[in-house]
Amino acid sequence: MATINRFEDLHIWQKAREICQNVFELCKHENFARDFILKDQIKRSSGSVMDNIAEGHGRDGNTEFKHFLSIAKGSLNEVKSQLYRALDSGYIVTLEFNDVYEKCDKLAARIGKFIQYIKSSDYKGTKF
Repeated sequence: MATINRFEDLHIWQKAREICQNVFELCKHENFARDFILKDQIKRSSGSVMDNIAEGHGRDGNTEFKHFLSIAKGSLNEVKSQLYRALDSGYIVTLEFNDVYEKCDKLAARIGKFIQYIKSSDYKGTKF
């Protein structure tokens, strides 16, 4: 695997950014936009995924990187739960729900595989 110097080069960060953009688009729906609490929560959760991947990358140690990747996976589950709330409230339709939910599932699997890769790596980073 090639050395990645910038978090923006991480495929998992790029996918997290796409999900964040998808969520922001969903939040523009008229009724969704009026539910300030849910809209704020899901926007924060989706942003947390990409932010935690970036922060973990910047920590210069695999132990902390794994920790922040784990937090990113937790935030993905939070987004998925909030998608159910949006669907159940009639803010989004099933097709929109399925699209973003599936992207979250795929990203969670990729993050899990990346965590396993880091665990098996001899390189521990510059911090530890």
